[in-house]
Amino acid sequence: MKVGFISLGCSKNLVDTEMMIGLMKEHKLEIVNQEEEADILIINTCGFIESAKQEAIDTILEMAKYKQTGKCKFLVATGCLVQRYQKELEKLLPEVDLWISIDEYPNFWRKMEELLKIDDTVSYGELDYLKRVITTGKNTAYLKIAEGCSNFCTYCAIPYIRGKYQSRKMEDVLAEAKQLAKEGIQEIILIAQDTTKYGMDLYEESKLPQLLHEISQIDGIQWIRFLYAYPETITDKLIQEVKNNPKVCHYFDIPIQHIADTVLKRMNRKSDGASIRALIQKLRQEIPDVILRTSLIVGFPGETKEEFEKLYQFVADAKFDKLGVFMYSKEDGTPAAKMKEQIHYQTKKSRWNRIMQEQSKISEEKLAEKMEKKYMALLESVSPDGAYYIGRTYMDVPDMDGVIVLEKEKEIPLGTFVECEITGICEYDLAGKILE
Repeated sequence: MKVGFISLGCSKNLVDTEMMIGLMKEHKLEIVNQEEEADILIINTCGFIESAKQEAIDTILEMAKYKQTGKCKFLVATGCLVQRYQKELEKLLPEVDLWISIDEYPNFWRKMEELLKIDDTVSYGELDYLKRVITTGKNTAYLKIAEGCSNFCTYCAIPYIRGKYQSRKMEDVLAEAKQLAKEGIQEIILIAQDTTKYGMDLYEESKLPQLLHEISQIDGIQWIRFLYAYPETITDKLIQEVKNNPKVCHYFDIPIQHIADTVLKRMNRKSDGASIRALIQKLRQEIPDVILRTSLIVGFPGETKEEFEKLYQFVADAKFDKLGVFMYSKEDGTPAAKMKEQIHYQTKKSRWNRIMQEQSKISEEKLAEKMEKKYMALLESVSPDGAYYIGRTYMDVPDMDGVIVLEKEKEIPLGTFVECEITGICEYDLAGKILE
């Protein structure tokens, strides 16, 4: 039988999907990329915010059409949305033949056996990190170092979906990193809801600096990144590891969410405006070429005009290299959903627009500063017309940030690191030429 996958949401969810693909291949099912060719369609859903929930439901309905127009006999839904709303979804979407919540992942294949009415003698039935199939190309892979979250920010449903923070054992993470390197992966991106808390539950202290150092010792690994770094747990030890380890990209993704102390307190964030400002200053002093990315929430319940103006001015002053903004999404079961003074959608949209307009100007200025400078870039693909290489520098996370477009003057194998000079900018992307 042929199986097709649709993975929605974050990179952590994608790692789960890659383990599902590995499980299917282990049981001799063929993986296909075209939905119309699949006998089984598996959708790994996201349930993080309202727009993600709607996307998941729309995708399930879209894939259900292949039960009439394609080969599809079975439709399976998994992931975060299923974990939160399975009973409601079963009533809403009878087109789905099997629901598998996150809690049921240890029995993934047994549930598939029941659906397909087969009796398989292969014992491998759980999702396994070491048997996952990488879907992010030949050069880059995500490496999940922890599950869940124990921060309990008042707006976030992740702890209720994925449970409390649970680090993977360092020896298991390193074993997977070594295997990825053997498979030719050159860039590893460590991911967790909060990477800077890695190891605190197992070892009573953050082990992220040590983990970065250990991975950098693995032959074949050229770049290491980590997403996401909460401001209150970015230690001097971590900063020095990033500064002094040539394989660790000078890149911090720090989700601060707001700068007004009053809003941060209502969010149950562990940092305040002063400590955030001090951290940004320290990072730029210690690592002058550091790239700083952040995410913000506008329209949090009770956000006053004055609180928003503080945030807006902070964005203008801090000049982040990269910045994403979310309009607050009211999530079932979270403390913020019960707060009074919920902000009107149009107000949230207006505030979102103002910050994005300001950040657009900042981004253009930041890119202009790169003109005529030299960087190492990883070549990942060739443009459709064959005239250019498409790659990335240390300044860009795949599928989240920009790319660099390089003139293709000679044949160079993809997956090669090349030195290049920046010759132009286009919105969020760079243009350049490869140096001899």
